[in-house]
Amino acid sequence: MISALTHIARLARAGFVFAREGVFGVVDPSLVPPPGQLALRLARIIERPGAKSGPRLSRALTRLGPAYLKLGQFLATRPDVVGVAMARDLESLQDRLPPFSQSEAEAVIAQSLERPLALSFASLGPAVAAASIAQVHRAETEQDGVRKPVAVKVLRPNVAARFRRDLGDFFFVAHNAETYSAEARRLRLVEVINTMSRSVAMEMDLRLEAAALSEMAENTRDDPDFRVPAVDWDRTTHNVLTMEWIDGIALSDHARLAQSNVDLPDLGRKVIQSFLRHALRDGFFHADMHPGNLFLDEAGRLVAVDFGIMGRLGGKERRFLAEILLGFITRDYRRVAEVHFEAGYVPGHHSVENFAQAIRAIGEPIHNRTAEDISMAKLLTLLLEVTGLFDMRTRPELILLQKTMVVVEGVARSFDPKLDIWKIADPVVREWIERNLGPVGRIQGALSGAGELGRVMSGLPTIAARSVAVIEQMETMSREGLRLAPETIAAMGRTEGRKSRWRTLALWVIAATFIAILFAVRQL
Repeated sequence: MISALTHIARLARAGFVFAREGVFGVVDPSLVPPPGQLALRLARIIERPGAKSGPRLSRALTRLGPAYLKLGQFLATRPDVVGVAMARDLESLQDRLPPFSQSEAEAVIAQSLERPLALSFASLGPAVAAASIAQVHRAETEQDGVRKPVAVKVLRPNVAARFRRDLGDFFFVAHNAETYSAEARRLRLVEVINTMSRSVAMEMDLRLEAAALSEMAENTRDDPDFRVPAVDWDRTTHNVLTMEWIDGIALSDHARLAQSNVDLPDLGRKVIQSFLRHALRDGFFHADMHPGNLFLDEAGRLVAVDFGIMGRLGGKERRFLAEILLGFITRDYRRVAEVHFEAGYVPGHHSVENFAQAIRAIGEPIHNRTAEDISMAKLLTLLLEVTGLFDMRTRPELILLQKTMVVVEGVARSFDPKLDIWKIADPVVREWIERNLGPVGRIQGALSGAGELGRVMSGLPTIAARSVAVIEQMETMSREGLRLAPETIAAMGRTEGRKSRWRTLALWVIAATFIAILFAVRQL
């Protein structure tokens, strides 16, 4: 009871902020049930003057604090959940907050490294960037009289407790939405918040970000166009990450790139092909490749920073991605449809031919067109409509991949407006397919399958014993029926009764909150 009321009180405050910033003004009342339409009208009454201009949702999320800011960034990668228009609004959401004090940062570093600050760094400058979870300082280390510049990322004090509180509110909303809405269950809102929770938990342990840096460094050590900063493990802990300082040109600094006579179309090619290599070859990619996280070093290589959000693809997903891209490149839409069915992404009761027809409607408008002629928003809209039409359940890893591809193409397009993503992607995709799905790949796959079969065979005795036990239990149940103790039945009844009462109470509290807000406004 207390927990539910606490969630409702905090969510009512969030609803008030959304209303003041005009967020509900973009909701189509015809799509909302009658009780919701009344709530929308009440919300419009307390909308502040001037709220209709600019990105409304971004303003509201920024006002609500770090967890909501991170939620907005996460939902920007999920147009299937919030819609393409709102996802594009959220793309402009900047994870920038005022830095915490220099003294607090120094205290966190000293405590985390378990030694005085002067023994770890020769100097520590003020914060050069501050976000919802951490901030970055430029510092110097000294060894044998030689000073070396480094970047020191420091976790915000007490940030974990605030995130846990707000994530609890998000889970409360998601669970209730899935209870009453079939569409919420299809979109798997609880899984969406679970994914965000895991992502935030990893971001708040800077050792894991350092591990991501290290893994990508190993994966890309032979890449001619890409590298990542080196990690200083001796000065890295749960709350502190120390890495190489990058003096390159940020890809967001178009003026410096122009002054340096950089080959901009080639830079666009590097961005797209590097991302595709990481996704296909390694199954591990940087999922936040906006221009502020990418630099160009003196050797002409891309350098990525901020590895808080990473994506992973298993072998099946990589094959799916490669064959989908190749199918669009070669206009083999039936093969694209077949891959969806083979991967189990589309239920088998649907028609392959009908799904291929839907895929053709996506592919034909963009074939042989340059990026300047392709509306990625329209493409995403059509993709989401098709997935809903054919009961394709949300695949979080594929949505993150898809969204990152859109961002990467946008970065590349800023350097070459006539860039054709399909032409640029073709050699990387074909190379992966030849290596993994060609003769050599089939032989390697057969050898791997033989090893897996051997492991299964060795476990057959255990599997057989467990199967016999299960069959015996099922026979007992079929003869005697499933028995529940009276205490169990009574407990189930009490649980359902409590759920019903608290749902009713929650609805009344929310209604009372809006009435109180309306009364307060009328008194002004």
